[in-house]
Amino acid sequence: MDTSKSDKALNTFIAEWQASPERNRDVFIRLRDALTSKNEVTLDFVPRPGVTYSLRAVHANQKSRELFVMVDVIEDDPRWLSVCFYGDMIADPEEQGDFVPEGLLGEDAVCFDIETWDETIIRYVEARIQEACDTAAKH
Repeated sequence: MDTSKSDKALNTFIAEWQASPERNRDVFIRLRDALTSKNEVTLDFVPRPGVTYSLRAVHANQKSRELFVMVDVIEDDPRWLSVCFYGDMIADPEEQGDFVPEGLLGEDAVCFDIETWDETIIRYVEARIQEACDTAAKH
């Protein structure tokens, strides 16, 4: 992946995203910042205009999978986020996520939909990001 091209596309996407009352742009930026703060994690931005804009994170130690979390911006009105993890990389102790068979690159997933700024769910998802990152670092 050409990270400079991906970074430029990501920065352009964020800059052009109009703020809305739901604050999903802010949620996206917060999750992006949480991912960029992690050691040995790289991000890839995969835009599919009109469908989704995917932010994919991979840990340098990962061998068996190409990512540990995918943060999708769903192109809708208003836009909303779907944050997906491989089902065996995280726990969901409060059962806040949705189990999606073959929902992440053909493997079972747990996904969290964020439709508006909600500090409780954002923190919960951030904890899952940390958990998935820790798991990815070992595999």
